[in-house]
Amino acid sequence: MSLTALAINCSLKASGDKEKSSTDKIIADLLSALKPHGVKGEVIRALDHDIKPGVLSDMGKGDDWPKLRAKIVAADIFILGLPIWMGQPSSVAKRVMERMDAFLEETDDRGRMPAAGKVALVAIVGNEDGAHHCHAECFQALNDVGFTIPANGGVYWVGEAMGDVNYVDMPEIPEAVSGMLEMAASNAAHLASLLRGKPYIGVDE
Repeated sequence: MSLTALAINCSLKASGDKEKSSTDKIIADLLSALKPHGVKGEVIRALDHDIKPGVLSDMGKGDDWPKLRAKIVAADIFILGLPIWMGQPSSVAKRVMERMDAFLEETDDRGRMPAAGKVALVAIVGNEDGAHHCHAECFQALNDVGFTIPANGGVYWVGEAMGDVNYVDMPEIPEAVSGMLEMAASNAAHLASLLRGKPYIGVDE
């Protein structure tokens, strides 16, 4: 059975925005790197859905999070894609991570959270420094709610400070970024395959 990946694009742009999304492109490049490893991917644009504020898995009427949550926990690999704004993960990415706080209280009879056995990657774009800081914030949150982070699980591209060149406008993927994507994809697919075959056992409660 093929491995599956679910990516959430936490751009500040909805799908109908005329401006191209660099976050969308780095996610697409990462999914392309995963494809040779037998991983089938899907991308969801967060702003195309009404993700209510809160820390429950269902915030009631009009909340689109429950259906997104179902897709996240069904996938073998979760990709959080986001831009850097003011040196921070985008507010949309923070909303997505906040909603996963509910996982802390949703353990099974072995103490395992819904994300146990799922692998997480984080793909970041921006025109300033701050990728390592944003990776640290995102990985800490994702690990807290049960995801497993593979070696070299963070991919990023940042342009020159105060510059106006975006990742989506690059004529080709820089060699260093290409190598980073390939390594993240290889490690994530390997780890996800191992975890599917031999899940975490949890603890007696």
